[in-house]
Amino acid sequence: MATVADGDAGATAGMVMAEADSTPGSVLRVGRDAALCRLVTPDDWLFVSRVHLEFRCGPGGEWSLNWLRGSQDDPASEVRLRVGAAQGPGRPVPYGGVAELPRGASGEVVVLDRSGPRTVNIGFYQEN
Repeated sequence: MATVADGDAGATAGMVMAEADSTPGSVLRVGRDAALCRLVTPDDWLFVSRVHLEFRCGPGGEWSLNWLRGSQDDPASEVRLRVGAAQGPGRPVPYGGVAELPRGASGEVVVLDRSGPRTVNIGFYQEN
């Protein structure tokens, strides 16, 4: 999985790679807290929670995406899931919700800042 963070306000784009085996119980977290997350966004990107997303491997080796609820009732971001080569905005993931990632598929998860042009894009690829 990879994340690319970019903004129109002169933010530096960065790419980080993280790999996780499809071992039941494996977890990969995305957020601002480097002590808890393997994919970390800048500290001042407050539209991303300290621990924002969690990719979790289930008992059969299938992966799911969990948008963890933060301290606010109304999130400062949106999360969307695109599978395959699909263009467009993607399918919304509900705040506090779970989306299954199809086996043998690739795509991306996009975290959009509701107050500005910043996004975090997390690409994923899952083998069968």
